This record gives sequence, structure tokens and C-alpha cells, in this order.
Amino acid sequence: MKPNSQLQSGCVKAFSCVSLSIITLVSPISAQAQEQSPAKFACQAALNTPEQKPQQKQVQKLAQFADTSQERSQLIQEANNLYNQRNFQGAAKTLCQLLKKYPQDTFGNFQLGNVFARLNQPEAAISAYREAIRRNSKYALAYNAVGVVYASQSRWEDAIAEYKKALEINPDYGDALINYGQALWQTNQKDQARASLEKALNIFKTQKRNEKVYQVEQILQQLKTLDNPGIS
Repeated sequence: MKPNSQLQSGCVKAFSCVSLSIITLVSPISAQAQEQSPAKFACQAALNTPEQKPQQKQVQKLAQFADTSQERSQLIQEANNLYNQRNFQGAAKTLCQLLKKYPQDTFGNFQLGNVFARLNQPEAAISAYREAIRRNSKYALAYNAVGVVYASQSRWEDAIAEYKKALEINPDYGDALINYGQALWQTNQKDQARASLEKALNIFKTQKRNEKVYQVEQILQQLKTLDNPGIS
């Protein structure tokens, strides 16, 4: 079955809802793997981009911190502010500065993946997400995010595999259930697609997340229309 453009845009839209959370740091990765990482190459390019003066002042201020946790928190806050302002280049540079000093920061790698995805650098985004997963193998958010990047490329089977990993970790992960359902539909697995979306709908109703309930109801209605073109 050919990918449906309407549903594809739904998967991409879902990416903007990827949650941000601090995750426990775990096992390191070899320096050789880091050198070969598309995320590392993208960071080198970001760090070589001229900075704006206000950001330079912020970095100089951060360099004075003796408490590394305070420095890390300030860098994360600065990156999140830039991300929310849609200054993705600035956010990338700040996160790359963070990871240059704290390469094992799981959340930093995850958020860097979000930024690279926004910058239309899918390979660098996947690389950053994979690094977060290497730090924490139970990071369902990162598996879901990798799946969304694959979905944006119409790599449906690859996307399904990543969503499954996220749902193995957290079977009630609503956003992953939405994405999984849409990807299943794209591969003509319609019954499974509806089941995944209906499960997501029930979860969001229980959580009283009305905006998500509406989103899933719209998707289900869209699928019903696509499956029965005569229905208006």
C-alpha cells in the first residue's frame, strides 16, 4: 500500500509533541563510535557557526560556575528557551556545548535529536537519539522519536520496529500508540492500527487529556473515511 500523504503528515505532526524529561545516565560509549556519529559531525558544524553576542555572554557566565550541576542546569535551560523560541540553530549550539563537557548526559542527547529533527537533519537526529538510548536502554521517548523520523521518511517498517520497542517499555505510552497505529495503517494492517489508536484514545480519556482525545478521534474518523470513501 502506498503511503497516504495525510497520514504521513499526522506522524510528522506527532513529533512536535515528543515530551522532554530528565533520564538517568547509564553506560558510556566508545570514543571511536562517537567520532563516527552523524550527531558529532553535526555538532562540530554547529559549534563552528559564529555565535551571537548575547549567547557569548551566557557561555562566559556559565564558565564561572564551580558547581557542575548548576552549570548543566543553566545550559539545559538556555537550550530549552532557544528551542521554544524556534531558534533551533542556537539550541543546537548550546546542547553541543553541553555534550562536549558532559557527553554522558542522556537528556542532552535526546533533546539534541529533537533539535536536529527540527533542522531537517534526520541522520544526525537518529544518531543523537541512539546515543540517548545507549545511555539508557529503557528510554521509550527516544525509541518513539526515532520512529517518528523514520515515519517522516516513509520508512514504515523501520518506524513500526521503533514504536514496538517504546511500547515494550511502556505499553500505555499514548503518543507511541498513536504513531504505531498510523504506521500500521500505512502498511495495510488496518485492524491492528485501529486497536492501537483505540487503546490510545482510552488512555487519554482516563488521563483527561482532552486535546489528545480530540486528536485521536480525528485520526480514527480520517481512517474511517479513507477506508470507506463514500462516507462524508
